[in-house]
Amino acid sequence: MKVVIVPSGFKECLEAEEVANAMNKGVQRYSPTVHTVVIPMVDGGEGFVKTIIKIKKGKLVHIEATGPVGAKVSTYFGVFEEENKRRTAVIEMAAIAGLKMVPHHLRNPLHTTTYGVGELIKAALDLRVDHILFGCGDSGTSDGGAGMAQALGVKFLNRNKEVINVVGGGGLHEIAFIDTTNIDKRLSRVKINVACNWQNQLCGSTGVAHVFGPQKGATDREVEVLANGLAHYARMIEQTTGLNISTLPGSGASGGLGAGLIAFAGAKLFPRYEIIMKYIQIEEHLKGADLVLTAEGCLDGQTPNGKIPAEVARMAKKLGIPVIAITGTIGKDAQVNYQNGIDAFMSIMQKPITMEKAIEDAAHLISDCAESAVRHIQVGYQMAKRKYGKDTV
Repeated sequence: MKVVIVPSGFKECLEAEEVANAMNKGVQRYSPTVHTVVIPMVDGGEGFVKTIIKIKKGKLVHIEATGPVGAKVSTYFGVFEEENKRRTAVIEMAAIAGLKMVPHHLRNPLHTTTYGVGELIKAALDLRVDHILFGCGDSGTSDGGAGMAQALGVKFLNRNKEVINVVGGGGLHEIAFIDTTNIDKRLSRVKINVACNWQNQLCGSTGVAHVFGPQKGATDREVEVLANGLAHYARMIEQTTGLNISTLPGSGASGGLGAGLIAFAGAKLFPRYEIIMKYIQIEEHLKGADLVLTAEGCLDGQTPNGKIPAEVARMAKKLGIPVIAITGTIGKDAQVNYQNGIDAFMSIMQKPITMEKAIEDAAHLISDCAESAVRHIQVGYQMAKRKYGKDTV
């Protein structure tokens, strides 16, 4: 039996590689004769840098930069060289402004900043890279990339044409003018490709404030303040650059960082799997598989909108391979995943347990759940053998 294990990370808990290893442990505990292929999957969020750097045999660069709540934190990005000697930096916003880095009592996207993202970009430019591969995902911010822009030299001015310090999405409404005169000139010489959720747009009823603001700690009233601020910010960007980024695909990625990367860094946005699949050859590994196990922290109605389990399931379905998803929690409208390639899903929480305990024991619970999934498959094999004389695993 060949089982391909392709999970995402569990946000604020385990990175994709840790989840994959835990799943593999459970499968092997059932039977070490099962042939497993382990592919930790990244979508631009947590683990993006380390996964790409491991594949490309590059190195991590450790620096200090401004975290999402304004304090200096230790962070990193990656660098590797390609065959044509082109030097590429790999940056993930989650490593400097991710939700995991925002203490629970400070979670409010009106106040969290992407300033450190700009500092990471500048650090990469200092190494004279030719290309920046940027991962958008798992953000704890929603400032439209305004913090990043300021770190790169952009100045925001109020109605009196005074320079203001925009910290968080709550300050976007104060912007009356944008001055890009002093933006880092090296940006024009570097190609920046961004892997992001193509479904996320900056403004509108399905804009980033309404969809993700509550997850980042915003109340209903704060969501409206944030939505209005981002809409105003988009108008100011169009007034300054001529770019209408309000509804562009991916513009809402990472709290609108996608929009800021387009407007101020000259970046080009791509559906995240269009970029990631260049580095992770998942379809080759799926050939000949009997079962695919995937995973994410919460499986719900949003999963089919570009999240890893759904993307993996779509690829598996092209080859007729059954898919089981392992999840931390089963959220609202999770059943829609049955129409999007996932044949079954299972929660790792098989008995009453606090969220804190589930996070603490996540690796063990994931292993148990993976073992249980394979045992359920074995039941099917045994039924088939009794009825049709098929061999078991």
